[in-house]
Amino acid sequence: MKVGLLESRAARLSGYWAAYLKELGVERAVSDLTDAEALALGQESLPGEPVQVQLALGRILALGRVDAVLVPQSAPVANDAWGEALTELLSRRFSSLPTLMPIPDGGPTLETVATEIGLKLAQNPGGMRLALERVKPKSRGAREEMPPLARASRVTVAVIGPRSLLAEDILASGLAPALDALGLHAVFSSDLPVAQVLARAERMEETGQIPAGERELFGAASLLSGKSAVRGVIFVSPARDAAHRAALNRAAARMHAPTLLIDLDAGQTEWSELEAFRDRITLGASARPAAGETGTAGVGNTGDESA
Repeated sequence: MKVGLLESRAARLSGYWAAYLKELGVERAVSDLTDAEALALGQESLPGEPVQVQLALGRILALGRVDAVLVPQSAPVANDAWGEALTELLSRRFSSLPTLMPIPDGGPTLETVATEIGLKLAQNPGGMRLALERVKPKSRGAREEMPPLARASRVTVAVIGPRSLLAEDILASGLAPALDALGLHAVFSSDLPVAQVLARAERMEETGQIPAGERELFGAASLLSGKSAVRGVIFVSPARDAAHRAALNRAAARMHAPTLLIDLDAGQTEWSELEAFRDRITLGASARPAAGETGTAGVGNTGDESA
């Protein structure tokens, strides 16, 4: 059996699943295409869908003839059909795809799902149990630390968005240089320790009643906006993704710091609204945007609510 593991820079446990396939003795397929080529495949096949979905499909297609593909799951936001059922929806849209197996990126179901997948792929209970034991140390993922919150002669901004967007260089590589050119030091939510983000989300009212992806966005925004170095918060939505845009709008409404909401498409390098936002947070502008104005949420204090 030949199996592919969907490459995802947003997934924290790719090393765990790669090692597991090796321990199971399963032949693993590797794509010969670059990320740019894979993205082009996805864009051609799903021209009107969110950019991160296009990339995922392109990477699956780039694996060629395989029997199955393990697909890391992303935490969905409200009304997020692709986030809730990516593998199911892709299989419905494209009957020629191999079997797509969703895999968790950690959490309490990791070992259960790994057991089920191991039995399907190897059909050897003893070998599967031994493989699980050998890869168990990798289930914790790499050690995560807080990124630097300040940089000399720069104003710090938090950049909040789904990991499936911000962690992918092929999608988001143009944003950091654009912010740097404006004299801003960007701290990306995709670089934050997940444990700290989730711990902050648990302290927020009613977050236990909202989808996991939204809790992560709220937690990251709250964690960074509470730091005294952070002067503003930029929320970044994947292009053509109404569900994430709505979720980020809700997160922005909770903020007391100045906020800006932008869309990001693959290869994008310019955002006309960034310069005006830079001026707001560096010149001390405090006027609230007029009703109906798009691109910004409210403006407020930037006090340090958490060290």
